[in-house]
Amino acid sequence: MRRVIGMTAMAMMIAAGMTLDAQKTTQLKTGKGGSPHVKSEWTIDGANLSIAYGRPSLKGRDEAKMMPPGTEWRTGADEATTLTTDKSLMFGSLMVAPGTYTLYTVPGDTEWQLVISKKTGQWGIPYPAGEDLGRAPMTVSKNATPVEQLTITIDDTPQGGNLNIAWGTVKATVPFMVH
Repeated sequence: MRRVIGMTAMAMMIAAGMTLDAQKTTQLKTGKGGSPHVKSEWTIDGANLSIAYGRPSLKGRDEAKMMPPGTEWRTGADEATTLTTDKSLMFGSLMVAPGTYTLYTVPGDTEWQLVISKKTGQWGIPYPAGEDLGRAPMTVSKNATPVEQLTITIDDTPQGGNLNIAWGTVKATVPFMVH
C-alpha cells in the first residue's frame, strides 16, 4: 500500500513539474522606460510558440488610459510584441502560417480584438494600419487579483490553446488550434 501511495505521489510531482516546465521565460533586457522585456516559449500540440514583449507596470495609472478602449494598442512596452510559430495556428477563422508576426489588441468593455500584423521589427507605436494579417475576437473577464505587470501566457487546452493577456483587473483570452 505504501509503495502505491509513494508511486502515486511521485507521478503527481512529475506531472506537476511537466506543467511548470511547459512555459519557459527568458529575461531579454530592460527598456528605456524601465519595463523588463521577456521572451516566453511554449510547445502546444507540437507547435513551438514564442512571444517577446515589454512588461509595463501600472504604477497606479488608470487602466483605461494604458489600454485605450476602441484603439489599437501595442500590447506591451517599447518595441512591438512579437509572436513566432513554427506551425500554422487558427485563431477563430484567422489562419496564421508559420512565421513571426506583431501582436496588437483593441481593448473593449466586453470584447477585445487580437490584431495580428504582418509588419515586424518596428517600435510598438504608431500602429501600422493596412498591415493586418487579420483579427480575432477575445473574451474579457476580470482578474480575481489585479495584475500589476502586463503578463501574456498560453494555456494548453484539449482543443489547442488559449492566449491570455492580463493587466490590472482585465484578462482577455482567445482560443486557438494548431494545424
